[in-house]
Amino acid sequence: MPMNSGLTGQRVLVTAASAGIGYGAAEAFLREGARVVINSSNQEKLESAKGRLAQLGEVHAVLGNLAQKADIEKIVQQAVARLGGIDTLVYVTGSPKPGRFLEFAYEDWRAASDLLVVSPAYLSKLVADQMIKDTTKGRMVFLSSYVIKEPALGIALSSVCRVAMLSLVRTLARDLGPKGIRVNGILPGFIKTGRIDQLAQDAAKRRGIKPEEYVSEIERDIPLGRIGTTEELARAIVFLGSDLSSYVSGASIPVDGAILRSI
Repeated sequence: MPMNSGLTGQRVLVTAASAGIGYGAAEAFLREGARVVINSSNQEKLESAKGRLAQLGEVHAVLGNLAQKADIEKIVQQAVARLGGIDTLVYVTGSPKPGRFLEFAYEDWRAASDLLVVSPAYLSKLVADQMIKDTTKGRMVFLSSYVIKEPALGIALSSVCRVAMLSLVRTLARDLGPKGIRVNGILPGFIKTGRIDQLAQDAAKRRGIKPEEYVSEIERDIPLGRIGTTEELARAIVFLGSDLSSYVSGASIPVDGAILRSI
């Protein structure tokens, strides 16, 4: 039988979706016929993204900072109000600044943990409450990073704090499975977004090389020989956020061109 995502008319919330991975995910769900709410903390970028995505289908925009409790609550409340509920949550967030472990102060760790630990946990709790209330057989997809398996010294904040996402996926999958809610994670490798530019500029300053040299080094280290695209990553997100993965829960799937060496 032909494969069908079953996403037509489905209600999808994608966070941090004004650019990069979040935008790519929102675009992919709209192309599958879903109704989508996107979020960003930047009003101008949010409205611009909404304008472009509106050409593909029904899309709504909610302004909010994922590191703020009141904003997290607003995002979920408005998503439910505009869509009538939530069938799929796609959690994407920005990354903390690059740097090595000893360079960071208490405030840096607190900000990173608010963004990468507290935020996804609290937002998923609110979404789970709504799904259970509506008896929705929902899906949650959390975007983390391959560095939770192999820490990268130059992005210590991400390497340490994103590990919590892996445990969150496992915990929620077991806790919410009896309610018919599936929870999975994705571990992206190097994807063509503004984060690559940020890391390249940081490497250039530290090592006295050109940004493009850093990018070339990365590509040589990736077995597939290139950096991935947001479109390629979005296919995996749609898979986990739809009926295509109906018996997959508690998994964290690398989408990294095979750069991950560990088992």
